[in-house]
Amino acid sequence: MRTAIVTGASRGIGAAASLELSALGYAVAVNFKDNAEKAFETVSKIRALGGVAEAFKADVSEPDEVRRLFQSSEEALGRTEILVNNAGISKIVLLQDMGDDEISELLRVDLLGTILCSREAAKLMIPRKSGLIINIASMWGEVGASCETVYSACKAGVIGFTKALAKELGPSGIRVNCVSPGVIRTDMNSALDAETLGSLESDTPLLRLGTPKDVAKAIAFFAREDSSFITGQVLPVNGGIIV
Repeated sequence: MRTAIVTGASRGIGAAASLELSALGYAVAVNFKDNAEKAFETVSKIRALGGVAEAFKADVSEPDEVRRLFQSSEEALGRTEILVNNAGISKIVLLQDMGDDEISELLRVDLLGTILCSREAAKLMIPRKSGLIINIASMWGEVGASCETVYSACKAGVIGFTKALAKELGPSGIRVNCVSPGVIRTDMNSALDAETLGSLESDTPLLRLGTPKDVAKAIAFFAREDSSFITGQVLPVNGGIIV
C-alpha cells in the first residue's frame, strides 16, 4: 500500500493530517512518543472510516528509534510515499530563564527530529525515485517570537532545511515542502490565557484562530497530484496575521 508516516500524530495537527491523508487513500503510520491512548484513538477513527492505520511508538530525536519506526512501518503497512514531520514541542519562556536541558530538548525534537526522520525517508525514497516530505514549521520561524526564541530558531531551521533538501532530493523525483501554521487551536497553545488568544485572534485579518483541520488541508494539498511541480516551498496557514 501507499503509506504516509505522520510524526506526533496522536492529537492536534498530526491527528488531523492522518485523517486527511487516509481520505486520500494512504495507509497511515500514526507515530507517538507518550500518548498511546490518543494515538490509538486516531487509528480507530481512521479504521472506522474504512482506512488503514497502525500506531508506532518512537521518539523522533533518537536515531535508533527513528530507524525502527520506518522499518516497522514498511513491514506493517508497505512502501513509504509520504513523511509528515509534525512532532514538536514549545516552551514560552525568556531565553535567560531557559535551562540547558530545555534548550537541548527543543533543538532535538523540533529540528533534529525533522532531520533524522527525513534522512530515513530519503534512504527509502531515493532508490524508488519518488516520494514526498512535508515539514511543519511555524510563523515564528519566519518572523520570530519573543519568549519563544529557541522554538523560533528551530522552526527557522526547519524552513532552511526544507529549501536545501528540496534541491538535494529533486533530481531523485522527491519533493520537499513546508507548511507554516499561524496560531492554531491545539494543546500546544493551551497554555495561552484567554486574553492573549483573544488578542491574537483580533490581530488575525480573518478574525479567527486556525484549526488543526486548516493545517491538515494544506498538508493534503501537497499530497495531491495538483502540487506535483511544487517543491522547496513554504505554505503559510496563518489567516493573514503575517504576510
